[in-house]
Amino acid sequence: MNLNPTAYVILGMLSWRPMSGYDIKATVDTSTRFFWAASYGQIYPELRRLEEAGLVEREGEDEGGRRRTAYRLSAEGHRALRDWLAQEPEGFEMRDEGLLKLFFASAAPATAATTLDAKRRHHRATVDRLRAIESGGKGEGFALRVLRYGIECHEWMAGWCEREAKRL
Repeated sequence: MNLNPTAYVILGMLSWRPMSGYDIKATVDTSTRFFWAASYGQIYPELRRLEEAGLVEREGEDEGGRRRTAYRLSAEGHRALRDWLAQEPEGFEMRDEGLLKLFFASAAPATAATTLDAKRRHHRATVDRLRAIESGGKGEGFALRVLRYGIECHEWMAGWCEREAKRL
């Protein structure tokens, strides 16, 4: 079965513990979202596909307020995740509209300062959110390493914006 990145996000999250689609989305929003997002519109169809392929299994349905089906990895799902992790990453894509606008700012030079300021504010706010996650004790092991990577990258990017703004 050919798996897409959202499938691997789901398999990775379920390798930690059984989760519902809602739980996966909530976890994504405070972790991988800063470098790899997944929406409800991607998660729920992918959970169905993974279940049909035998990579995840239903754990049962919660009773109470909203009914949420929890999923867990099957043995085949564990194998698929391990196989994917063993492969060298193919993509290191970065998409940044602020950098794209700066790249073309010679067409409207007065926009560069505004773009740099918006980009700086974005990175500072991201650092604040990541530090809040860090201080909340949500990261551990390799997830904590990635969290620290995010903090350091966004701190550097905010500083770069400040330095470039001074050079304008």
